[in-house]
Amino acid sequence: MEGMKMSQIDMSQYKKDARGNLVPIANIRPIDLLRDELVQKITARARAVQEELQEYRRWAMDEIAAFAELSANQYGTSLGGKKGNIRLHSFDGQYRVQLAMQDALVFDEGLAAAKVLIDECIREYSEGSRPELLAIINAAFATDRDGNISTARVLGLRRLDISDEKWQRAMDALSDSLQVHTSKAFVRVHERDANGEYRLMNLDIAKV
Repeated sequence: MEGMKMSQIDMSQYKKDARGNLVPIANIRPIDLLRDELVQKITARARAVQEELQEYRRWAMDEIAAFAELSANQYGTSLGGKKGNIRLHSFDGQYRVQLAMQDALVFDEGLAAAKVLIDECIREYSEGSRPELLAIINAAFATDRDGNISTARVLGLRRLDISDEKWQRAMDALSDSLQVHTSKAFVRVHERDANGEYRLMNLDIAKV
């Protein structure tokens, strides 16, 4: 195909491989063509389901927000702004719908100061410290492949029962450095089971 323009190529007779090269369909094994066809079909259906879920999420959030506003109007007031952490129940209590806000937390530069204090504590405690305590502290500040620190693990240090004044200052620095980066709204639907317990209607395809 060297020297040929793309407009001169009958693309129905070729497929692109993973490197972007055009391969004649006649040169592709039947099993590879069948595999490609299956993957394309599954992907197309998955994309349709994804789009439907996205539309459902937008619709449900708008409906809940509109109802919350209507309910507030009954008392001569208006909620305004973002609406979150709202729970609605069906009349018979069989179903529960929740609109909740989840904050994504990050640390600002104060985390560095907290780490300095924690390192000083480790040096001071080193001789009498339990090995598992040092392992917990080191694991809390371990980074992933992208260089990010786990917020949950770092905040978990605040649960350690250490009364030392310097340690407490480090924990205060941790708390003060915590910032809300983004807030994400999500909808959850629960149904009561035979025991009266609410069970989540899971929309995660891996858990359905």
